[in-house]
Amino acid sequence: MTPTTKATKPRVNPLLKLVLDFGPLAVFFLANAHYGIFTATAAFMVGVLTALGVSYALTRHFPIMAVVTAIIVVVFGGLTLMLHDATFIKVKPTIIYALFGAVLLGGLVLNKPLLGVVLDSLFHLTDEGWRKLTLRWAMFFFALAVLNEIVWRNVSTNVWVDFKVFGVMPLTFLFGALQVPLVKKYAVEPAE
Repeated sequence: MTPTTKATKPRVNPLLKLVLDFGPLAVFFLANAHYGIFTATAAFMVGVLTALGVSYALTRHFPIMAVVTAIIVVVFGGLTLMLHDATFIKVKPTIIYALFGAVLLGGLVLNKPLLGVVLDSLFHLTDEGWRKLTLRWAMFFFALAVLNEIVWRNVSTNVWVDFKVFGVMPLTFLFGALQVPLVKKYAVEPAE
């Protein structure tokens, strides 16, 4: 490799990436429906760690968001199982969403929009585009944190699990789709 060439990270097939990102949540949902929240929590922990391992095996690096999520899932899932209290697994999303929102905002304050790092250079934007997109995602994560708190405190565990799968996932996809005009407006050609 010459000094001017960069090693490119192996890319995961987008469909496989989707399975790795959302597969553990599907396992959590199915296990909860058949066996209850505690078995679902254990299955979720195994699913998250398995997805992280498969991702590493394919790319030889750990995605930042996946690592942070895995740590929080293992800690709060472990507390849920050890203390036999579902509150911990219900609070876990609030902490993850708030943490992601805070990290994104912190990056903006330091004039380093971190969304490009998190998205693993999926696309290329101007600095203004990254700032705007980062701010939008930070606010979205904070909104999800508040929404999770409202939902888990006011509904049954089974309804909360349904909300995680049939509420948060569609909201996230919809929010992402609504960002396409901004991404198109601020897109730039990648440097060679």
